[in-house]
Amino acid sequence: MIDRLVAFHHWILLSDGHGRRLVAFLAGAVGALALAPIGFVPALALALPVAVWLLDGATGGPGRFSSAALRTAARDGWWFGFGYFLAGLWWIGAAFLVETDEFAWALPLGVLGLPAGLALFMAAAFVLARAFWVAGAPRVLVLAGAIGLSEYLRHSLLTGFPWNTFGQGLGAWLVTAQAASLIGTEGLTLLAVMIFAAPATLVDHPSRPVLRQRPFLLALALLVAVIGFGAARLLLAGGFRPSNDPAATVAGVRLRIVQPNISQRDKIAERDGLSVLRRLLALSDRATGPQSTGMVDASHIFWPESPFPFLLTGEPQAMAELARTLPQTVTLLTGAVRAEAAGGGPRAYFNSLLAIGPAGRLLATYDKMHLVPFGEYLPLERVLSTLGLRRFVHAPGAFTAGTERRLLDLPGLPPVLPLICYEAIFPHELLAGGGRPGLIVNVTNDAWFGETFGPHQHFAQARLRAIEFGLPLVRVANTGISGLVDAYGRSVASSPVGVESIIDVLLPKALPETAYSVYGSYIGLYGAMLAIVLGLMAAAVVNLLDRSRSKRQ
Repeated sequence: MIDRLVAFHHWILLSDGHGRRLVAFLAGAVGALALAPIGFVPALALALPVAVWLLDGATGGPGRFSSAALRTAARDGWWFGFGYFLAGLWWIGAAFLVETDEFAWALPLGVLGLPAGLALFMAAAFVLARAFWVAGAPRVLVLAGAIGLSEYLRHSLLTGFPWNTFGQGLGAWLVTAQAASLIGTEGLTLLAVMIFAAPATLVDHPSRPVLRQRPFLLALALLVAVIGFGAARLLLAGGFRPSNDPAATVAGVRLRIVQPNISQRDKIAERDGLSVLRRLLALSDRATGPQSTGMVDASHIFWPESPFPFLLTGEPQAMAELARTLPQTVTLLTGAVRAEAAGGGPRAYFNSLLAIGPAGRLLATYDKMHLVPFGEYLPLERVLSTLGLRRFVHAPGAFTAGTERRLLDLPGLPPVLPLICYEAIFPHELLAGGGRPGLIVNVTNDAWFGETFGPHQHFAQARLRAIEFGLPLVRVANTGISGLVDAYGRSVASSPVGVESIIDVLLPKALPETAYSVYGSYIGLYGAMLAIVLGLMAAAVVNLLDRSRSKRQ
C-alpha cells in the first residue's frame, strides 16, 4: 500500500499538463463528498493528501518565491478548488430553471461561474502555501494555515460567501461538530486540513518507517481527541439524542413551526395573496394530536421567509384577517417584505422578519442585513441590467439592507437572534450582535433549489451556529428543511424537503456562553497565521535535529 502511495506521489511530482489538472480537479470533487447531505467525511483523507503532493511538485526556478513554482501552485489550486466547489454547488443551477424563459440562458454562468470564482481563493491558498513550503510533516500545518487565511478572505471579500468550507465537512458528524463550541467552523477547517492531509506524509522517509508513521499517528490521535471531546460533551448532556426532561425546556413556550411547501414557481405565479395567507392560517390551525389541536395550543407560530406575494403590513384586509384569526395568546413570527417611505423619495423595500401579536399588532421587526447578490439586489445594476440581467427575487425595487443586528424582545420567549435566509452562514456577524440571545430564529426560502443538496447544506450550516453559540435554533423553511435544533446541535424535530408539515415542540434552554461565542472573532485569522508560524518553526527544529544527528554520525 505504501509503495503505491509513493509511486502516485512520484507521478504527481513529475506530472504536467491535462493529466495533472484532471487529478487536481478530481481530488477536489472527491473532497466535496464530505459535505451534506452525503457526509462521507473520510473523503477528505483522499482529497487533501493530493493537495499536499501537488504542492510538493509545484517546482520551478530557484528560491521560495520562484514565479514558475507559484504559477504551478496557482493553477493546481484553481483546478482543485474548481472541482471541490463545482461538486459541492452544482445545485445552484436549479434556481435558473424556476423561470426558464428569463434565466435558463444564464445557467452555465451560475453553475460554472461561481465555482470558478471561488476556486480563485483556493488558488491563492496554494500560492501562499507554496511560498512558505517546507519539507516533511510541518508542511501540513503550512497548508492548513494557508487554506484558513484564504477562507477568512472568502468569508469577507465581495460580501462574502463562506459556503462549504472543509470545516463544514468535519461538522457533518454530530460528535466531531461539538468542537465548534470551542473553535467554531473556522477552527474546524484548520483541524480538518491538519488531520486529513496528514496521510500525505506516509510517503516521506521511505527508509525510516517510524518517522514516516509519526505524523499520521499524531493526526489520528488528534481526531480521536476531537471525537472524545464531542462524545463526552454529548454524554454529559444526556446522550446523542435531545433531552426529554421538561426542566431542560423554557416554561410556558409551545412552538408550532409551519412548512407550507409552496414551490417557487407557484409562489411567483400566485396573484391572490389572501389565498396564500388563508392557506397558512388553515395549516397553522391544523390538529396534530391530543395536545396540539390547533393554534390555540401554541404560544408561538413560525412561518417562513416572505411567503406572501404582497406587502403584508400594507394590506389592511390581510392584517385584519390575522387579527381576527390569531388567538389572543399567540405570537406569530413570519418573514415578509415591507416598505418604508424614504423622505419623499422612492420607497425602500426590506426583507424582514415580523412579530405579530394579539389584534394583529406589530410587536417587532428585523430587516435583513446581509442581502444575496443577484437574488435581492443586482451588483453594478446600471451595467449588468443593460446585458439583460435582473434580480431573481420579484419585488417592486431592489432590497435595502437593514442597519442593525439586534435581539428581539418578544412575549414569552428569551431574547431572539433573528436570521433571514443565508445570514445563518456568517458566524462572525452573529458575534457582532449585542447581548446574549436565548434563541436563534432562522426563516428562509430554499424552494429555489428544489430537492437538491442545497437545502441540506443550508440546514447543516445553520446547525453549526447552534453548536458554536450554545443556542437552540428554530428554522422554518418554505419547502424544508424546517425544524428545531437544541444547543448541542441535536435535532429535536425536523421535516424533510418537499412536504407540507407542522412541527409542535417545546423550546430547549440555551447553554451558558461557549468559548467560541466569547473568543470566536480571533480564531479564523489568528489561528491560520499561527498554523503557518508553527509549521515554519517545526521545520526549523527538524532541520536542526537532522544536522545535529549528521554531525554525530
